[in-house]
This record gives sequence, C-alpha cells and structure tokens, in this order.
Amino acid sequence: QVQLVESGGGLVQPGGSLRLSCAASGSIFSVHNMGWYRQAPGKERDMVATITAGFSTMYADSVKGRFTISRDNAKNTMYLQMNSLKSEDTAVYYCYASVQYYAGSGTNIKGYWGQGTQVTVSS
Repeated sequence: QVQLVESGGGLVQPGGSLRLSCAASGSIFSVHNMGWYRQAPGKERDMVATITAGFSTMYADSVKGRFTISRDNAKNTMYLQMNSLKSEDTAVYYCYASVQYYAGSGTNIKGYWGQGTQVTVSS
C-alpha cells in the first residue's frame, strides 16, 4: 500500500509565496515521475509541473518563472515553491506519483494521487 500526503496549502495575498510538499510512504521500491496538478472550481484538472527521478522538469506556461518543482529522492518527497502568486492560481492542488512498489516476490508500478490541498490567493 502506498500513500501520498500533501501539506502546505493555505490563504495568501496576491504576490505572496507558498511551499507545497508531497510525501510518499508505504512499500516503496522506487518513485518515478512526480507532478503537481491543480483544479479550480468548475474547471478540469490541469498539469502545473512535473519532475522525473533524474530531476528533469516541465512547467505549464502560466507558472513558468514563478513556480519551482523539486524533489528529494532519499525522502520520497516532492515540493512546489510558488512565488508571485496570483488570484488565478487559486485551486485545489494535487500531487501525483508513479510508484514502483513491492508486490509478492517482485514489484508493480501504479500511479497514485494525493488527497489535494487548497491554495487560495486573495486580498
């Protein structure tokens, strides 16, 4: 069994900063690609940023230059540093991880989602 636990959301004023964390735990052999996604009310869930186990990153155009994704492979933890926040960044933020976990005498790979954390940017 694998779990992803997010933390760090909250209310912040426009121009402010927040740092989200996502920790994977359980019977983990290896964590592969990880990513942050967000869903605003009435909208679809969109990719914000992704990072491979080798630290290659991708960002949505709307957050380039403002958000930074990173990870600590030793801790199976991913981060999202969000600076210069705007009202349009308001959403529930979800983390995703492709996890290779122990299963019987071998391993399997499966995608997991966190429970989501609310980020509200408002004055």
